[in-house]
Amino acid sequence: QVQLVESGGGLVQPGGSLRLSCAASGSRFSRYRMRWYRQAPGKQRELVATITSVSITDYPDSVKGRFTIFRDNAKNTVYLQMNSLKPEDTAVYSCNAYDSTLLLEYWGKGTPVTVSS
Repeated sequence: QVQLVESGGGLVQPGGSLRLSCAASGSRFSRYRMRWYRQAPGKQRELVATITSVSITDYPDSVKGRFTIFRDNAKNTVYLQMNSLKPEDTAVYSCNAYDSTLLLEYWGKGTPVTVSS
């Protein structure tokens, strides 16, 4: 069973930055498509960043130009660099791993981010 552990969340002022990390267990990390999702209270879960096994990235318009996803396969870790944060970015951020060979999906428990003055 693959475990995903997020870290790096916290309280930040509008306009500030945070870097989230998601560390994965196991030996197949480099093969995973990795995603960051967020869910704000009372709202549906939203996809905020994707990185493929060959490091192709994609973002929704809501975060494009402000968020950057990148991975370090040597550390089994994916990161989400969040800049120019807005109050509407407040949510619990979770990472997701998808193994397209084994057709398995894994989730972390999430890390909370609060953007407030």
